[in-house]
Amino acid sequence: MVRLIAILFGIGFIFAGVAGFIPMTTPGGYLFGLFQVDTMHNIVHLVSGVLAIMAATTLKLTKLYFLIFGIVYAIVAIVGFARNGDLFIMQVNMADNFLHLGIGIVAIYLSYYASKQQTS
Repeated sequence: MVRLIAILFGIGFIFAGVAGFIPMTTPGGYLFGLFQVDTMHNIVHLVSGVLAIMAATTLKLTKLYFLIFGIVYAIVAIVGFARNGDLFIMQVNMADNFLHLGIGIVAIYLSYYASKQQTS
């Protein structure tokens, strides 16, 4: 089940990365008018999505992906909150920070859930 969720994460991130390059979906530089995006942000989403799909090949890789991915996205959220959206290589807004925090928490939980599946 968690491997399927990794594939869905991957599809979602690839969709967000591609949509970020489409002017119609990014009025004023905001994906769907809500999330601040730029080229680097879109590339990060594309890479995150591809890695999620690649990690879904085994339960062990899925667990590792969600753990690392969750920690990184939680740190990105914390830095985004602390630095008022300045992530050095890209800018984010408050909506991004909350989304990144939520994704980080869910991903860390999914890593834990994958551990439970692995021992069952």
